[in-house]
Amino acid sequence: MHRPFLLLWSGQTLSMVGSEVSVLILPLIAVKVLAASTFQTALLTFFGSLAFLLISLPAGVVVDRVHKRRLMLVCDLARMLLIGSIPVAAVLGSVTLGQLYVVVSVVGALTVFFDIAAQSYLPLLVDRSLLADGNGKLGASASVAQLAGPSLAGALVSVMGLARTLVLDAASYALSVVSLLLIRTPEPARAPGPPGTPRGAAFRAAMAEGLRFVLRHPVLRAIVACTATSNFFITAIESIQMVYLTRTLHARPAQIGLILALGAVAGLAGGLCAGRLSARVGSARIIWLSLLVPGALYVLLPLARSGAGLALYAIGWAALSLSAVVYNTAQISYRQAICPPELLGRMNASVRWVVWGPMPLGALFGGSMGTWIGLRPSLWICALGAWAAGLLLLLSPLRGMRGH
Repeated sequence: MHRPFLLLWSGQTLSMVGSEVSVLILPLIAVKVLAASTFQTALLTFFGSLAFLLISLPAGVVVDRVHKRRLMLVCDLARMLLIGSIPVAAVLGSVTLGQLYVVVSVVGALTVFFDIAAQSYLPLLVDRSLLADGNGKLGASASVAQLAGPSLAGALVSVMGLARTLVLDAASYALSVVSLLLIRTPEPARAPGPPGTPRGAAFRAAMAEGLRFVLRHPVLRAIVACTATSNFFITAIESIQMVYLTRTLHARPAQIGLILALGAVAGLAGGLCAGRLSARVGSARIIWLSLLVPGALYVLLPLARSGAGLALYAIGWAALSLSAVVYNTAQISYRQAICPPELLGRMNASVRWVVWGPMPLGALFGGSMGTWIGLRPSLWICALGAWAAGLLLLLSPLRGMRGH
């Protein structure tokens, strides 16, 4: 890997660490400081993922038509200011649920643009043969962030307070900006709209082109159906996870951080091994195996109990993290390899729209079910649903493919 990728990788790693601080701290602020209910806490996940449903498709057209690095810089700067507003409000004694909802909503929208641009930017920085390795490294970084973020947050909460700890996330976006500014790889000319076509019609046609490419491709169609189903149930789990751990399992913040850290270690192992697993098992076969084999352990999440029984939750969460990193590395690399370069932004956006669109609905599902039937029964439904999503891939051409 050469310098441009190393810069992107280092900046993204730091940014991911900061984001994982927010993943832990924001729900804890809602639960412990603002006394939010299960449903109110789940709304944080809902608002944070709502943009995936609303703007992913148009974001893909924008990404294909603008300078990707410049767009990523704008998104990072804006996210830095938004996250930084919460510690400022904490100093003034005015943090509210309303502010948290607004911040996670706008940060979610900016993340949609940034992530689509980043996935479309990576093939410009590395050779196609190195995509699996590059995506594996980024996946491993996400796991390192899941390990380091909660650990840092847990260590600093007692010193800085919950809200002020979010300074770490704001600072991480600033460091990501620096890394992007140091990348000098030229980008190809952006695709203009068809001549003689009204701008709105050209935009809609370009948006539809990416969606058609995804839905007409038999393997991509199966991947997005599986991922959308899995994301729905995993987001439902995440939306009630903090309430379940704190109020049902009576886990302390340090124990929660340790559980998340163990999941991160498993994800890190998956990211580091993803390239080798793909080569040994097959770049197509590993896509469905990575979901079905570890997924059987998801049932340990609702089986967990207080005290030593927290280990069951940690194992189930580790299995989910390992599965997610290996699966995403494999399916993202597959998508990047088969897609024409001029369609990368719209293809990634179309996939994001289909697979991330159910996430806000999953958050509402988790919050509603957790309120109506209880947290543990809700986790049973979600754990089994997330595992069963992998079965959809066995109905596709992937079942008979080894590589692509």
